[in-house]
Amino acid sequence: METMIGLTAIAGALLLAFGALGAAIGIGILGSRFIEAIARQPEFAPQLQTKFFVIMGLVDAVPMIAVGLGMFIIFSNPFIDQAKEAAPAPVAAVAAPVAP
Repeated sequence: METMIGLTAIAGALLLAFGALGAAIGIGILGSRFIEAIARQPEFAPQLQTKFFVIMGLVDAVPMIAVGLGMFIIFSNPFIDQAKEAAPAPVAAVAAPVAP
C-alpha cells in the first residue's frame, strides 16, 4: 500500500515536471521563430505578434492542465481505494492456549 502511495506521488510529480518542461521548450522555440520572422519581414510584426500571443497562450494551457491532473492524482489518489478493495483481508493471529 505504501508503495502505491509513493509511486502515485512520483507519477504526479513527473506529470507536473514534464508538462512544464514541454511548455518551456515550446514557448522558447515559438519565441525564437517569432523573432526570426520579424527580422525577415518587419512589416508583418503586428499580425505576427497577435498570432504569437494566441499560440503562446494555447501552449501555456498545457502545463496548467497537467498541474490540475497532477494535483488530482497526488491528493485525491483514486488508486488507493481500488487497492484497498483488491487487497486480501488481514488474517487475525490466533494465540495458542497456554498450559497451566
